[in-house]
Amino acid sequence: MSISKITDTSQNNDQLYSSLSQNLKMIKNALGNSDDLVIREITVGKAEQFTLAIIYVDGLSDILSISNAVIDKLMLDIENNQDTEIEKIIRYLRDSCLTVGDVNDIFHFSALYTSILNGDTVILLDESSTGIVTSTKGPKDRAVMEPSTESVIRGPRESFTETLRTNTALVRRKIKSPNLWIKSRIIGEVTKTDVAVMYLNGIANDKIVAEVLARLDRINIDGILEGGYIEDFIQDSKATIFPTVYNSERPDVIAGEILDGKIAILVDGSPFVLIVPALFTAFLQSAEDYYQHWMISSLVRLLRFFGISLALVAPSLYVAITTFHQEMLPTPMLISVASQREGVPFPAIVEALIMEVAFEVLREAGLRMPRTIGPAVSIVGTLVIGQAAVEAGIVSAVMVIIVALTAICSFLFPAYGLSNTVRALRFPLMILASILGLFGLMFGLMIIVLHLCSIRTFGVPYLSPFGPLILKDQKDALVLFPRRALLTRPRLISQKNTVRGHKYFNTKKRNQSDV
Repeated sequence: MSISKITDTSQNNDQLYSSLSQNLKMIKNALGNSDDLVIREITVGKAEQFTLAIIYVDGLSDILSISNAVIDKLMLDIENNQDTEIEKIIRYLRDSCLTVGDVNDIFHFSALYTSILNGDTVILLDESSTGIVTSTKGPKDRAVMEPSTESVIRGPRESFTETLRTNTALVRRKIKSPNLWIKSRIIGEVTKTDVAVMYLNGIANDKIVAEVLARLDRINIDGILEGGYIEDFIQDSKATIFPTVYNSERPDVIAGEILDGKIAILVDGSPFVLIVPALFTAFLQSAEDYYQHWMISSLVRLLRFFGISLALVAPSLYVAITTFHQEMLPTPMLISVASQREGVPFPAIVEALIMEVAFEVLREAGLRMPRTIGPAVSIVGTLVIGQAAVEAGIVSAVMVIIVALTAICSFLFPAYGLSNTVRALRFPLMILASILGLFGLMFGLMIIVLHLCSIRTFGVPYLSPFGPLILKDQKDALVLFPRRALLTRPRLISQKNTVRGHKYFNTKKRNQSDV
């Protein structure tokens, strides 16, 4: 049984009263006599000389646990106690009577409100300014289900839920090490949201861990409803469209990132876990890469890098070539493109913008509509609108093909955040291509690369291991080497323990020396 004391030294004016009636009056007034607030007063003792109150919030606490582990014990076991002093009764309740897993002393109203609103049960006795809080959080929780945004063919079929302790347990199932440490914070003046920082002690960089905790402590806001609130506060650069905090709903992904020396941030109420520091390459890597043959994974990764390039520049290339550089096309292709554009009344940039905006509207509508009809509406809408636009002469068939190919390539990204960034960057690149042709397109790409080189995420270069170039870390960047070759962690992430599996590494060195 864990026994500790909950105190709030920052506020001395909210200390519990010794009168039970005064305490109950304060609690009722503070919570506005809410209907879900349950207060049960009972009299216990052989001579019924002790009056106490059991306080909890209906719907947040487990009624069965309260009935079996709290009320029954108070009404039955205390009858056998011979003590008459109130402090001895409190000690008896705390140490010998209550059978729940966690029992704490409580002295202040602020801590009392936090406890009952978290699902705990508080016991107050008359003639005592000390209360007892017991852990009776309700078990109501969404079951662990298959991930909806990061599906794989081979790999675990489990995802995080909206309960913090369920999420930490899912990670601990993957990493059964005592060095997996958790530091908790409560953020939000009104919501009092539980936030947990999880990392491997001895592997994670201590400076980065301290910086993460310091940035969380500096957050001053009334409420945290999702991990995106935390992400906006802790990221290094606020003036970038690229995601600098990685998030995932897969426990195996988070466990793999923690093994690399990164730090996970779990927010109660969110099924997505944040990972820092986040590198650009992480958004193009999938958990399935490590579950299948390394050659297949390398080919798929190369395909993703090709896909991000095509999704970013394909419409801009079409605009630049058809507007300024027609001589780059072979004569038969040039004739075919010119014949298709003969009846189109708009320039290439307007044609591209019309199709891109139309497709983005259809995709967004498909996401917001009910699941039963959303995919059908988006697919049928795209086919019907594209075919009708070509037949009406508003756009050319080549433009429809390019937009469709671009859209398909944008779905290659395992991380949805980078897909949104590429979608947004297509539009300024198309405008630059319509003004300066290929020179404008190259200028825009140079600006993007320079911007990527300037981004830091908790002091780590965003383009690492490409910029700066780290040859040892190229084994898990553009391509994936065999697992037996991945014996070191990323150098700029984990600087304390960079070798994976000392036993295997030392055995391999001995075998080579014997040969």
